[in-house]
Amino acid sequence: MSSSWTDDQNKLFESLLAIYDKDTPDRWQKIARAVGGGKSVEDVKRHYHKLQTDLQDIESTGGCPGSNRSSSGGSSSNGSSCGKANDDKRTRYLKPQ
Repeated sequence: MSSSWTDDQNKLFESLLAIYDKDTPDRWQKIARAVGGGKSVEDVKRHYHKLQTDLQDIESTGGCPGSNRSSSGGSSSNGSSCGKANDDKRTRYLKPQ
């Protein structure tokens, strides 16, 4: 079982959600196998639910996940875009199903 996700695994995971939709038999097993890195079905499901929570945060705050947190010590970004293209993509695949 592996709890950390690389950027490549995250990108692959999001693509796999489109390939293996909610009606795909053994969806989570197929996604876990395809992501690799020792990810279990439970790792994949937990990651999916975390991304759903992030999406709900984005939709409810109109900003980045965790945008209601203190910005001290943060990045130099003003937070205006917060990865809008990626957020739009997640919205398509992470709507509660």
